[in-house]
Amino acid sequence: MLEELEIRNLGPIRQASLRPDFGMTAITGETGAGKSMLLSAVQLLSGQESQSSRVSPGADQAWVQGIFDLADNPHLQKAMDEAGAPCQDDELFLSRTIPVKGRSRSVANGKSVPRSVLSEAGRSLITIHGQAQQLKLSSAASQREFLDRCAHDGRQLEAYQQAYQSIRQIDDRLENLVQEQSRVQAQADYLREAIARIEKVDPQRGEDQELKEQRSRIENAAEIAEAVSGALQALDGSPVDMDAESGRSADDLIEQASARLQSSAARELFSDAIERLESAHEEIEDIIFSLSDQIPQDVSPHELDDINSRIHDLDDLTRRWGPGLEDVLAWKEKAQFDLEDLDASPEHLDQLREQRADLVSQAELLAADLSAERIRTAKALTERVNQELDSLAMAGSFLQIEVTSQKELGPWGADRISFLFTPFPGASALPVGKSASGGELSRLMLALELVAFDLQQNRQSPRDYQGNQSDKIPGMTLIFDEVDAGVGGKSAVELGRRLSRLARNAQVIVVTHLAQVASWADSQYVVRKETKELSPHSESQSSADKQPEELVYTEVSRVTGEDRVEEIARMLSGTDTQASLDHARELLESSRL
Repeated sequence: MLEELEIRNLGPIRQASLRPDFGMTAITGETGAGKSMLLSAVQLLSGQESQSSRVSPGADQAWVQGIFDLADNPHLQKAMDEAGAPCQDDELFLSRTIPVKGRSRSVANGKSVPRSVLSEAGRSLITIHGQAQQLKLSSAASQREFLDRCAHDGRQLEAYQQAYQSIRQIDDRLENLVQEQSRVQAQADYLREAIARIEKVDPQRGEDQELKEQRSRIENAAEIAEAVSGALQALDGSPVDMDAESGRSADDLIEQASARLQSSAARELFSDAIERLESAHEEIEDIIFSLSDQIPQDVSPHELDDINSRIHDLDDLTRRWGPGLEDVLAWKEKAQFDLEDLDASPEHLDQLREQRADLVSQAELLAADLSAERIRTAKALTERVNQELDSLAMAGSFLQIEVTSQKELGPWGADRISFLFTPFPGASALPVGKSASGGELSRLMLALELVAFDLQQNRQSPRDYQGNQSDKIPGMTLIFDEVDAGVGGKSAVELGRRLSRLARNAQVIVVTHLAQVASWADSQYVVRKETKELSPHSESQSSADKQPEELVYTEVSRVTGEDRVEEIARMLSGTDTQASLDHARELLESSRL
């Protein structure tokens, strides 16, 4: 609820303060007096874009502030806490500064905040109905919200949304799993190809080193043969090459030395040397035998090519999964286990799809139940609103609320909700906001709010809407501008009566030029245009040349008692004659619920 609205230097309003009570507050005044600036102030507090042209002439900046009671709005208090501007004593202070040059500044509870914070607060606190404002009910989302509020289907909607949210969560998991499945499939294909490649080569531990040694011997066969032949010739005197000359070998010389020592008369003196020479003779014979096996045999080029090809295949494996053949074989063993795990993931995908199908079936049942409640409420709401329109000088106009079921589920069910309005008999039914004047739209909104109020008061269903702000009339403060356009006589009285009824459950502020409407208000503010003469600025001008300057400003004041009687009389006849004053008193006395 708006407790106080303070304005400084906004348009013609130099300074004004309003303290509307809970109930109905009427704002009256002559055309052009500046009533629109009061609405502009509220719009600025609701986060609307600022315009420097609205700053009063001669002022550096405009400033507006609203104080709101949030005792019944814990949701908004929590939002303010999250925005870093906590409320004190259930009160919210919103202010806006609009400089002549530069950007505007938004403040909540003394803390600078983004303009979006004011917009969020404004949507929760204030609803303006008028020709200059976009009708809130023109959007599909607002129409659905309004119908649900009247249907009191909060528990059904909550149950459906839980099921729908579960579907969305599984959809996210399925999407991630499908994407993961693509990656898993690629990984599995890679593992299969890698394992097949290793198995095709079939490496053996240490095989690569053996082959490289063998290749080295083959590539150096001539040099090896020459070295072995020379060594054998020196050791045993028998050359490998049959064309080479034989000579005395080391083995012959050792054997000769041993024989001479044994034939000596002093043989016993040389027994140790003889034993060592015989040992050397045996060692040399063993070396000769070993070297004989090292003589390279003739190797064909094809055999060397096969060895090189095998070494190339083994090197390719170690380059990919090495560094050694031991590592390649270990990687292959691990890859086989990983492949078994990857091949099991499609089963998880099938399980999630089955869960999703079950949730969709459940959500469709809940959506059908929600749709049935909406259709029932739409029918009743249509009938009652059209009855109200007849009493608001809109006889012949017609509202039709259509609830059409859709195939696809959405966040709010499976319904498409449309508010269609026919302004006069024979006209086409068009969406609300496109088929009526500003005054008609305001009165239509008033009729909707009145019916919603009655449904709220008479609610007896065990499935009452729980824990939602929309239990109350949206915004808590309803502002009607030009709601009385084209209305007069008895219809104006009925309009005032209905606004007063609405104000029993919400704070209602109405800008009106009809006394029959203003008389129903619990409080009344008058906006008057005043003119003040200022002395000339220049002292050098002659008295004849000096022209007084005029300052035009707007004054806002609350009227009570006889002052209010005089204002109602002015609205009735433009005069304050005794007859008009008596008529004003009679009207005020009769304007009571």
